[in-house]
Amino acid sequence: MSSVTVDLAESAAPQARRSGRDQSAVKPTPLFTRRRNTAANTVASASDAHSPARSTVALRFLPYPLVVAFTAAGFVIALLANILVPQIAPVEFKQGQLWILALNGQEAYQGLLVILALVYIAIGLADARKPAAAARFRYRAQFRFAAGLALAAWDIAGTKIQSLPQPFFPGPAQVLEPFLTSGDYIALNTFYSLRLFAAGFIVGVILGVVTGVLIGWFSRAYYWVFPVLKITGVIPAVAWMPFALTLMPTPFIAAVFLLVICSWFPVAFLTAQGIQSTPKMLVEASRTLGASTPYILFHVAIPHAMPSIFTGIGMANSLSFLTLIISEMMGQPGGLGYYIDQAKVWSAYNEILAAIVVMAVLFSLIMKLIELVRGRVLRWQKGLVK
Repeated sequence: MSSVTVDLAESAAPQARRSGRDQSAVKPTPLFTRRRNTAANTVASASDAHSPARSTVALRFLPYPLVVAFTAAGFVIALLANILVPQIAPVEFKQGQLWILALNGQEAYQGLLVILALVYIAIGLADARKPAAAARFRYRAQFRFAAGLALAAWDIAGTKIQSLPQPFFPGPAQVLEPFLTSGDYIALNTFYSLRLFAAGFIVGVILGVVTGVLIGWFSRAYYWVFPVLKITGVIPAVAWMPFALTLMPTPFIAAVFLLVICSWFPVAFLTAQGIQSTPKMLVEASRTLGASTPYILFHVAIPHAMPSIFTGIGMANSLSFLTLIISEMMGQPGGLGYYIDQAKVWSAYNEILAAIVVMAVLFSLIMKLIELVRGRVLRWQKGLVK
């Protein structure tokens, strides 16, 4: 009986060893490793989906010189449409002055299309040497081509055949006329708006950051100030306009006061949220290493709140621009809002659209400046956030 048992044990031992080797060869991946790999693949696929090279499927395999030509083709099509499509509706183009050139709106529009096509060709050739810049140019090519087609459609519908209701929707050539006939006046009102905007926006942002830091860091300030912020912040700034025009010494100071109010609330609110969301672990670790309270505030809490602060600044920019135009329409002696209000009296809708174009360009430039400052201040986030 014992000999049989020994024989069975000896015969089973090699089989067990082989089974152990097989199991070690197909050892299952731990659960946390599978999850980590799945998350990594998800992040990689998401980043590829939002990258310039992946987003433009239609142009991904097109040679780069053809992408550059495709970008400029939209504006070339708009130029050909302006030249070749006959003028059916009677339109009178006024002669104006652009530096030393005497142009009308039609000639200025044609020149603008040529400049846009050449500029994008130059940008495309300059970006060809840098793979990242070339990918961004390829990514935006379809939108720029569509913009050229939109200009062509607008020109035909608004100027050539005037199928759009007139005089409310003039064509692009008529919108350019005010820059030729009254360009100095537009520039003067633009400067007035910029001065007013800068005064109110900068003061409002500074006060908002200071208020947000106080509310977010000091419990006593939160107790007394935050209820006031919640109550007054949701009231539109223009609702204070009658009081501002009555109590302030000049209309300019009244408008600055309104801009300060509408800039102060979003910056203060989001700054306070950013300060309060500072991880307690970072604060306790800093105190363990011997950091003082002011050091933790300025080197831990405020840097942590910077993304929220810039989000509030972006919101304040939008609200300030809206309040700026409304305040200029209702009591200012100048500015783009004042210019629009005067053009409305004379039913000069091409001048209204010209002022809107200026406002769009100014707003885009200010937002770009804010993005550049944000990218510089938050350069430590590069590679850490999406």
